[in-house]
Amino acid sequence: MLADRMQEANASCWLVNTGWTGGKYGTGRRCPLKYTRRIVDAIHSGELLEAEYENFDVFNLSIPTNIEGVPREILNPSIAWADKNAFTREVRKLGAMFTKAFALYLRDVSENVRAAGPQL
Repeated sequence: MLADRMQEANASCWLVNTGWTGGKYGTGRRCPLKYTRRIVDAIHSGELLEAEYENFDVFNLSIPTNIEGVPREILNPSIAWADKNAFTREVRKLGAMFTKAFALYLRDVSENVRAAGPQL
């Protein structure tokens, strides 16, 4: 229902990481507020509608490759983590957790919603 209404209104939806970067809690750091603000400004101005994107595999998310004033490692978390193997493990772990939690709702959603989940 929400997707239908968004399509009717030609609305965009953005997921902004305002949490940790460079590692999980305890090893990473909070995303600096100035970068979060700059990302939100790029959304409001329409700048992100014209941006170039790369794919974030497991969750099939599109990540902008450049926002002026925001380091690339803030935009793409895989770049920020020094330990790439740890990053891959954590992303796959999170994907598996999401898949397990969402299993309760599989009967109630369409095939395209099921297909949009994590790809492990």
